[in-house]
Amino acid sequence: MKKFARIIGTGSYLPPKIITNEDLEKTLDTSKEWIVTRTGIEKRHIVENQSNCELATIASQNALKAANISPKELDLIIFATTTPDKIFPATATVLQKALGASCPAFDLQAVCAGFIFALTTAEKYIKTNSANKVLVVGSETLSRIVDWTDRSTAILFGDGAGAVVLSSDLNAGILNTKLLSDGNYLPSLQVNNNYINQHGFIQMSGNEVFKAAIKHLSILALETIKENNITVDEIDYMIPHQANVRIITAIAQRINIPMDKVIVTLKDQGNTSAASIPLAIDKAVRDKRIKKNNILLLIGIGAGFSWGSVLLRF
Repeated sequence: MKKFARIIGTGSYLPPKIITNEDLEKTLDTSKEWIVTRTGIEKRHIVENQSNCELATIASQNALKAANISPKELDLIIFATTTPDKIFPATATVLQKALGASCPAFDLQAVCAGFIFALTTAEKYIKTNSANKVLVVGSETLSRIVDWTDRSTAILFGDGAGAVVLSSDLNAGILNTKLLSDGNYLPSLQVNNNYINQHGFIQMSGNEVFKAAIKHLSILALETIKENNITVDEIDYMIPHQANVRIITAIAQRINIPMDKVIVTLKDQGNTSAASIPLAIDKAVRDKRIKKNNILLLIGIGAGFSWGSVLLRF
């Protein structure tokens, strides 16, 4: 009998401090209008005294509450992040302790595609009967690796956490996953492993990232739709990684999906890397746009480059 990995609970958390475009005008050679026009972002949430794990803990608790299960019922925790609190141990183990869970826990790093890769991994555990209930978290404190004097990156990134609980289901859930990587794009987006000077900050070739994201995610979305014998019209919502509104709009145009069927949170959150897709899912679930049995197409791309899709029935 076929088994699916189905989302049974979602949660999110954004730190209280907000940096607006007006704030950035005071320190950078930019304007609030330029930022909105180029990115679609108006504000972003930034951590002050909280750790990455603290953000993830609150998001996870919200997801567990929505799923109506206790941490002790979890069989696995997968923590997608590119900004762990320590080099080791895995932040997932710190989260496990904070939640009071007793299951295996590990980190997964695929930058902005991290949640897609983590969700795909969790699905395999459930389909092979290696786990029944899995917590998948995407959480980031990107503000700590942003050079706030660099206009090209300081306007983009924010902090936050999103989480989902997956459970085995015989009727609906993840229908298809597809992952890809190409290390030839390495120079386009990276952070060197040196936290003493500016080489420990995000370095990005914006135009190269912009073109690659549109190209690869458009192709991937169309391939996912075709390979699963559905039409674009059957997709209730596309939930892309929230990098730039112009990227999202261009992809929507290329695959011919109307923007009212695309979940966009960039305006209020900025680019939160591995947290952006689960944050968007939780927002759309809680404002009742996403309903049971909706078909969702998740797509994301991150440095490396690594990119992927998840097609699911909610």
